[in-house]
Amino acid sequence: MVVRILFLRDDEVKRLITMREAIEAVEVAYREKGLGRVQMPPKSYLYFTKHDGDLRVMPSYIEAIEMAGVKVVNSHPMNPERYGLPTVMAVLVLVNPPDGRPLCIMGATWLTAMRTGAGSGVATKYLARKDSSVVGIVGAGTQARTQAMAMAEVLKGLREIRVYDRKPEVARRFAEETSGILGLEVRTVPTVEECVRGADVVCTTTPSRSPIVMRDWISPGTHINAIGADAPGKEELDPEILKAASVFVDDLEQASHSGEINVPLRKGIITLSDIRGEIGEVVAGRKPGRTSEHEITVYDSTGLSILDVATGELVMRKAEKEGVGVWLEI
Repeated sequence: MVVRILFLRDDEVKRLITMREAIEAVEVAYREKGLGRVQMPPKSYLYFTKHDGDLRVMPSYIEAIEMAGVKVVNSHPMNPERYGLPTVMAVLVLVNPPDGRPLCIMGATWLTAMRTGAGSGVATKYLARKDSSVVGIVGAGTQARTQAMAMAEVLKGLREIRVYDRKPEVARRFAEETSGILGLEVRTVPTVEECVRGADVVCTTTPSRSPIVMRDWISPGTHINAIGADAPGKEELDPEILKAASVFVDDLEQASHSGEINVPLRKGIITLSDIRGEIGEVVAGRKPGRTSEHEITVYDSTGLSILDVATGELVMRKAEKEGVGVWLEI
């Protein structure tokens, strides 16, 4: 028997999915996780220490959409400078649960950025103040772009985006491109403090291994999407922020190992009892999200396979409908 698999290039994936669709797919995935209706073992890591990078393998199954998949993704922060390659590159394989057939192989580099931005969009929808209008983005790489796209989608009163990057030219390029795409004021600022002080929503997207956002800079009522910490030893936030905030993680086991909370947990600065819950539990209505206008909230994103499978399934169905991609036989 010949099995046919749809192959999609990364540029084809990029044309097939919008941020609104990604947010809708991710919200479904989080709700299903909150209801306990997904299978998702912790991601496995290979560490290429001498090359300053790692490789991750991420499987999951979402029963509600009857789809399973495995993503293979790297993280090499020095790639742009050393090789002219993206920091993150990925491939997603979707599998048909009833018979185990591989259905689709797709470039998932852009998909990874989109579903991560969409995750912040869902968290912001449930955790940020409804009148939020100013967003500060720390780090101006690829992930910053989809964070901005997601914020523009869920914050109806958004009027300003600030951006900081340690490379001013990267921040300027981001501001020019994003302003044109979103039709919003996007301005660069010279320091992290100026980026986050007074912002209603803060998105951190750096590979930092020491805190770069300080507690004194965060106002009451701020919501923070902590995106950059996705491996052991990484952290972007002053632990005092976590102690003062209502913290929600995407997955407790994974976040404890490699999310924003991993270093403060290991050092005993916070404990698991300080974590309010998982964002999926909030989406599913099992736990409350924001409870006051003055509360600081944090969404700790480590990147979940179910988000890849949910958004990848959407992309595959649209590709089949529109005749995009190449069919391979194995």
